[in-house]
Amino acid sequence: MELLVINRNSVYNILMEVKNLAPQELWSNFSNLNAIPRASKKEERVIAFMMAFGQQLGLETVCDRTGNVVIKKPATAGMENRKTVVLQSHLDMVHQKNGDTDFDFDVQGIEMLVEDDWVRAKGTTLGADNGIGVAAIMALLADETIVHPALEAMFTIDEETGMTGAMQLDPANFSGTILLNLDTEEDDELTIGCAGGIDTNTFYAYSLEPVAEDSAAFTISIKGLMGGHSGMDIHKGRGNANKLINRLLYGALKSFALQLGSVDGGSLRNAIPREATAVVAVPNSQKDIFLAYCNTFATILKEEYHTIESSLTLTVTETSLPQQVMGKADFIKIVNAIYALPNGVFRMSPDIDNLVEASTNLARVIVKDGEFITQSLQRSSVESTKDDVAHAVSAAFENMGCSVTQGGDYPGWKPNPDSDILRLMVKLYRSNFDKEPKVEACHAGLECGILGAHFPGMDMISFGPTIHGAHSPDECVQISSVQKFWVFLTSVLKEIPVK
Repeated sequence: MELLVINRNSVYNILMEVKNLAPQELWSNFSNLNAIPRASKKEERVIAFMMAFGQQLGLETVCDRTGNVVIKKPATAGMENRKTVVLQSHLDMVHQKNGDTDFDFDVQGIEMLVEDDWVRAKGTTLGADNGIGVAAIMALLADETIVHPALEAMFTIDEETGMTGAMQLDPANFSGTILLNLDTEEDDELTIGCAGGIDTNTFYAYSLEPVAEDSAAFTISIKGLMGGHSGMDIHKGRGNANKLINRLLYGALKSFALQLGSVDGGSLRNAIPREATAVVAVPNSQKDIFLAYCNTFATILKEEYHTIESSLTLTVTETSLPQQVMGKADFIKIVNAIYALPNGVFRMSPDIDNLVEASTNLARVIVKDGEFITQSLQRSSVESTKDDVAHAVSAAFENMGCSVTQGGDYPGWKPNPDSDILRLMVKLYRSNFDKEPKVEACHAGLECGILGAHFPGMDMISFGPTIHGAHSPDECVQISSVQKFWVFLTSVLKEIPVK
């Protein structure tokens, strides 16, 4: 596909280029959507935007008490006897940026770039997760030429930080019996199951003491990790910045009179941490050998991760002494607990090839002003192993005296390989693309598990275009894949069976 020549210094030209990609209505909607800040739990502006969109089309448009938006469109002529289809995507997006990117998500729209066959953002998340799905549904609602049955567009909120939109959805707004979730991130996959999840948050009040005299302070920073989605990418062996910086502290504490001032690692509960920093102090007499230790540690990390984390950096810079540091006994307890904490894949599925059954991700670590706080997310497609991994994380922190709170529990989606909509979509994928789709369950927390509880017997499937690096500033969506997804979506709607 031929692309317009891009002026790298003009955001306006970049946006116009994105809007002119094919299918134009979809990309134009995506550009308009990306002009609106829409962080989870801050969706007021995008809710108003979607309400206005539906109303301007003259379609029945409702906002439920939670903030989910519903837009209904009657069937095209001759399709009135077909089953009603619910089209579902979430409005919120993960807000993450690189440490050196100057960007305010509360007021700025996403700045997009076109690079070869990909659309990405300038140092931030792109919002293709799940903005492309939203934009596709908007295009269907606005188009007067596409053949389709009656459509019920379900735009949920707060998917990324708890799925409260799906949990508190009002089922009375829907009559459809088929649900197409547009939130899968590989265009050759048809997803028929997903993991459930639970959040584990911890708190511990640690002792403070004065920094030792005749000391030097350093800021240690680990940056450049790939990060990514803590479900879809958890099996890829990527570094967790919180675990890596704790590993450095654990070793240094055994060799030096190390004191800890603070730690700030990770960002969002469902993202693999890309960056972490710690402020430490060591006696001036140990300064040089401590720096040598850090250099050696950096070399070890780069060797271990050279095939996965080619941009990994560890820097140590001298800084001003903190006024207070953590007491040594608490320092030992904390680094030991984090070191012992399970992280990553907990169990592979014995029933489905290459499916992660259970995992955990240490997403956030804060040490500051006498408070030690962590946030982590455990996932599993099996409720019993979800409990098992959550208990393992809880026990590691309870053992050192933390208070532990677990919540935000949501169910998984049990695969149904005998689904009618699955059979139809496999047939249409073959006829459209002359190849077999991958029928899989995924380790992400799709809303289908929750929606299935609202709508017993609903025939559900999830699919979408190829998106890489979701939940990280490396997020990008493949242009040709969006075109393929659009062809597939519109062909499926034409073939929905009769009631």
